[in-house]
Amino acid sequence: MVALGCFLFFLVSFCSFSPSSFALSDVEAASIVRRQLLGDNGELPNTFEYVMTINKTFTNARLKKAYVALQAWKKAIYSDPTNFTANWEGTNVCAYNGVFCDCALDDPNISVVAGIDLNHADIAGHLPVELGLLADVSLIHINSNRFCGIIPKSIKNLTLLDEIDFSNNRFMGPFPNVVLELPKLKYLDLRYNNFEGQVPSALFEKNLDAIFINNNRFHSTIPESLGNSNASVVVLANNKFYGCIPNSIGKMGTLDELVLINNDLSGCLPEEITKLTSLTVLDISGNKFVGSLPKDLKSMEKVEVFDIASNKFMGNVPKNLCTLPNLANLTFSKNYFESIDQTCTPSHSNDLDINGNENCLAGRSDQKTENECFPVVSNPIDCSKGHYGFGHEGQSLKNPPTKSPLTPKQPPPKQVKTPSKPKPPPNPVASPPPPVASPPPPPPPVHSPPPPVASSSPLVHSPPPPAPIASPPPPTFEVALPPTLGSLYASPPPPIFQGY
Repeated sequence: MVALGCFLFFLVSFCSFSPSSFALSDVEAASIVRRQLLGDNGELPNTFEYVMTINKTFTNARLKKAYVALQAWKKAIYSDPTNFTANWEGTNVCAYNGVFCDCALDDPNISVVAGIDLNHADIAGHLPVELGLLADVSLIHINSNRFCGIIPKSIKNLTLLDEIDFSNNRFMGPFPNVVLELPKLKYLDLRYNNFEGQVPSALFEKNLDAIFINNNRFHSTIPESLGNSNASVVVLANNKFYGCIPNSIGKMGTLDELVLINNDLSGCLPEEITKLTSLTVLDISGNKFVGSLPKDLKSMEKVEVFDIASNKFMGNVPKNLCTLPNLANLTFSKNYFESIDQTCTPSHSNDLDINGNENCLAGRSDQKTENECFPVVSNPIDCSKGHYGFGHEGQSLKNPPTKSPLTPKQPPPKQVKTPSKPKPPPNPVASPPPPVASPPPPPPPVHSPPPPVASSSPLVHSPPPPAPIASPPPPTFEVALPPTLGSLYASPPPPIFQGY
């Protein structure tokens, strides 16, 4: 307890040294993480609530625990410019701003803290280990603040927690596996933070309805367990996911929206994706997908938004895509399509918003040049043979080919045969082998394609997302709500506790 007391003393001192500042530097945020990890690592001792002697009277023991948790949380706040927590004083915790009480589920005769909602309060601080004392809470909404550090492991004690919205803050570290230990969790929103590393396969084994982990720094393949998810909305956009979409995706019968914008995903689009007959939004723009589109797209009758822009798809834009009965927005720009069914042209689709510029369609002025198209379309990729995508360093993830399928196949240059020089490697990729004479200066660097951009058309019933960014900018005093990716979940529902 002495060590714990020292840790809390230094942490409170650190968070209190600049109460007038409105920003949190990266150094300060990293220091909070180190202090948390060197302290108790987020675990809550079993007898923690009895450590402090509180000479106050409470209606019941659960409200006393809530008081300890909320007072610890207030001390972990070092900037509250709107004085949102100014009334977090006294024993009447049910009157605190953002705190909601209701009758306990197991005892309707007592009142307990059932929910916390601090959305848009612009509060800076961290989450204390004492949050584990809020065992009756069913939701915690703290989006659009400046909380940092890690998610304490003590949160696993909140066995009634149904909704977590920690979006638009400055949390960091690996994926917080502790949230997957919550038995009743349905809504998980971690977007717009600084989480990084691998995404655990257990995320998609969890019985979640909504998964928002976009705009972080996750660097991972999408686990094969994706197909085991019961989620209706999955948003993984603006991270660094690589490899292919798992074939197991065809098992996601409840999936309504899938948003994978701006990652490093590659390979062919699996034919199994056409089994998602409940899907209304598919946005995989800004990746490195190749090959032709799946054949049985006509089975996706509920699709309203189909955005595959900024990839390397080729072949034909088929009629069975453009005639889907509910399709309202079709974007296939910045690919390498060579032909298009007449039903996919604006003149034949008055009710369909179509964007197909920068492809390889003959007779249109808004297309790529022949020099841009030829290296790709002259080497079509046969998706029927399987194409498993590439890892973050370019290596094949399965059955590595001798040459990257993403590299255009060039005609072999005429070789100058000399007995004194070794035979050059077959099928050179970067440039022809050097001549007999002294090698010329290296060619200028090959510029990469323009960075992928988010869908130019908005998702149905939601505002358009902003231009993609490599990582979330440091929050400023003026906090803005993250753009919605997933139209069914424009914002978490307000606190409602009937039968929570």
